[in-house]
Amino acid sequence: MTSEIKTLTEYQVWPLPVRLFHWLNLLLVLVLSFLGLVMLFKPELGISGNEAKIGLKTAHVVVGYLFIANLALRLVYGLFAKNHGSLGSMLPGPSTLTALKDYKARIARGESPQYLGHNPKGKLAIGAMLVLMLLIALTGLYRAGTDIYYPPFGSSIQAAIVKDGADAAAIKPYDDTYVDSEKLDSIKPLKSLAGEIHVYAVYLLWLIIAAHIAAVIYAENRRQPGLISAMFSGRKWLGSAPADSDK
Repeated sequence: MTSEIKTLTEYQVWPLPVRLFHWLNLLLVLVLSFLGLVMLFKPELGISGNEAKIGLKTAHVVVGYLFIANLALRLVYGLFAKNHGSLGSMLPGPSTLTALKDYKARIARGESPQYLGHNPKGKLAIGAMLVLMLLIALTGLYRAGTDIYYPPFGSSIQAAIVKDGADAAAIKPYDDTYVDSEKLDSIKPLKSLAGEIHVYAVYLLWLIIAAHIAAVIYAENRRQPGLISAMFSGRKWLGSAPADSDK
């Protein structure tokens, strides 16, 4: 009995900036999630007082700025990068649904199509995560402005709620000394909506991340070995022609 030895071809796929963004983004999401959970469950954790509340929110916002900077750098890099570092190779486009149908059909035939970049399902997941991260960033910036008056919305929020004749810059977090209560009430609905969108977008992001990780582990073991190591080394070894070699 003879066994067929499959020849593997090495491809350089993920550039270093893409790999750095990927792992730094994951780290920042984990840190932000941890801080967010601590803020949500302060009473259960025995945390009380304005000083602790402000400290937690300040830490969350500072890490949030790093998250946004990392995301912005990835998007800017993706606009100018080529091959698998570009946004076009990462995000779903007009041909993604057609590619998804072909991918499903090949799987149904018992094939294991190999991809240099993300397979069509992976592209859809990446697109959904990017939309959610942008939504989380925008609502987070707004809440940073309404809660502790941090940029870019903080100064405009202070100006909108300050008492007539008072200095807007004198308004401090959780101190109503210079705050007009009626003006404050007028922004509360939008503040509350931004907070709810922020929290539920994070929950949905966790769900998609969990599904993405599960799908990668499954594909690593059943479809295309080397997916996880490629995000460390930047290289993939394929045993057949890549299905996305024309992209």
